[in-house]
This record gives sequence, structure tokens and C-alpha cells, in this order.
Amino acid sequence: MPEFWVSSGHHLTPRTEGGGLAVTDELLLAYLARPELIPPEEACAAERSLHARLIASPRRPVARSEIEAIGDADARENWQAMLAFRDRLLAAPTIEAAYLDLVRNGPGATPPLFLNQLVHLILRNALDGCEDPYVLRAAELFFRPQKVSFHEGAVLLADAETIEQHELGRAQSPLVAMLGQEPAAELDILDDANAWTYWSRSDAFTMALNIGSNPRSRDALARVIETWLRPLLQLEAAVEPIAAMEDQDWRWFVGLDAEATRIGNALWQGEDLDQALQALLLALFRLTFPDRSVVESRAAGFPVYLLSAMTPDRIVRVKPQNLITGLPLAARVRAA
Repeated sequence: MPEFWVSSGHHLTPRTEGGGLAVTDELLLAYLARPELIPPEEACAAERSLHARLIASPRRPVARSEIEAIGDADARENWQAMLAFRDRLLAAPTIEAAYLDLVRNGPGATPPLFLNQLVHLILRNALDGCEDPYVLRAAELFFRPQKVSFHEGAVLLADAETIEQHELGRAQSPLVAMLGQEPAAELDILDDANAWTYWSRSDAFTMALNIGSNPRSRDALARVIETWLRPLLQLEAAVEPIAAMEDQDWRWFVGLDAEATRIGNALWQGEDLDQALQALLLALFRLTFPDRSVVESRAAGFPVYLLSAMTPDRIVRVKPQNLITGLPLAARVRAA
């Protein structure tokens, strides 16, 4: 089985008996090695000392006075956020439980980047053994923002950071800029012929996903949604992509991102969507639960519709926490 997503850090977090991921010193040290936390040359002695003590013992308690002794206000804020995040991790039995705590009880000052890293790690564990590059590429949407491009009738999703780097290169090349080609079109678009190459560059995030006209891509995203719910809620669901929402008696929806939530709320309130707003919708899914007992009574027997959309500047920022907090689950499931 080929390796993938080494950058998730899954090799630092062995599985517990229940199948979740353990919080280890090695994982904490990886956070302490981030550029934001390594004291720069101009850092004061108090910050350097704190960092050194945590490298030696990443679980050690840190007194408030140790933070207050740091001279730079931005550095103090960084350390306060990092240590609060560390303590949330250490208080939980697994990475999955820590993530649930953060999304259900509020992340506090935890940077969105750290939440994305936890999603990356949880999905790497949940998808261990997956042999479908389409599913793995679709899963990247859960922890890396995407840039939407339109090319030859296809709707393409490409890693936003990768596109930003490409656009910097284009700006330095007047000829390329003059051609006016969509940046995503310069990347390899995942298809059946090149899917095998995903394994060797899974950590480079350089393959575009044709979410518009390749049904395998939309189906792959449906499989990712199903996979996401299992380790966190111990929940089985069936998800299928649909072309349109024609149900006149729909009871529930979940926006997979902030823009989709806004559109769903407008539909819920009976508003007519203008063409500009309709154009932001990228994908629709229907989710059903084989076990109706896991659903609140008001939604039991009815599908949940999932919406995905882009922002007006064509960015997709999936919020996987919406699937944890937004589904109409019975109390016993929400407490899982």
C-alpha cells in the first residue's frame, strides 16, 4: 500500500485500542518546531528559556508568569494560544476527542491552521488503506482551501496555496500572463490516466480536481463525507451527489462552508436566488441514515441536503466541523 500525506504527522501518533490517535510528545514537539514558535534572533531570554524547557518536556505545566515575562506582545499571544491548544489536546484521550471538544465547545484562540492540521491527521487515520486517489484528492478539501477555475467547460478545484505560488510565477513571466490561461489549467487534472501519480506527490498538493464534469470526483467527495463521520461520531451515513434539490418538503440542510450556509439559509426562508448567487453553488449531496434512530424525530425519515459553494472570489473553504455540529442527530449520538 503506497504511503500518502506524510505531512499529516500520522507517524507521530500511534493508534489507541479504540482506533483513535494518541496525543504524543512527538506530536507536541512538531508543533513546537513550527516557525511561529521558534524564537527569532531578537527574542528575549524569557521566550528562549520557555521554548527550551518545553522542548525538553513538552507536557510540563507553564505558569502565567512565564508567559508574562516575554517582552514581545505578539509572542506572548502566540504562546498563550499554543499552550491553550496543547492543554486541550492533553485533556482528551485521543486526537479525535480533542477535535470534538474544540468544535463543540469553541476553539478559543486556536488558530484555524491548527484545526486544519487536526482534520488532516484524523482523515489520514480514517483513510488508511484507501486505494482510490480520487477519494484522497477530494479529502484535501477538508483541510486545505481550494481555488475554483473554469476551463473548457470544466469546474476545477486546485489547492489555493499552490495556485498562489503559480500566480507569482506567472506575474514574473509577461508571456504567460498575456495568454490569460486559468492557473489550474497549468496543473495536472486528476483523471483515470494519471491517477497513479497521486501517490508520489500527495504532499505537494499539485493535482486539480474536476468537480464539475467528472462524476468520480463528486462521488469521491461523498465517500469522504461518509468516512469523516465514522471516527468522530461512530455514525454510518449514505451520501450521494445530486444534480438538483427538487424535494418540496425538505427538512434539513448543512452548508459545508460559510457561503453554502448563507445560500441554504436563503432557500430555507423561501427567498429566490438570483443568478449570481446560484452561480456560487458547486455541488449538492443527499445524506441519509440507514439507522433512523440516530436522527431527531422532526427529521427522521427525511434526507439531509449538503451544499458546497465558493466565495465571490472563487475560494472554497470547507468547514468539516459543520458536519459535526449541524446534522439533526439524536442526543445520544451528539454526545458520542
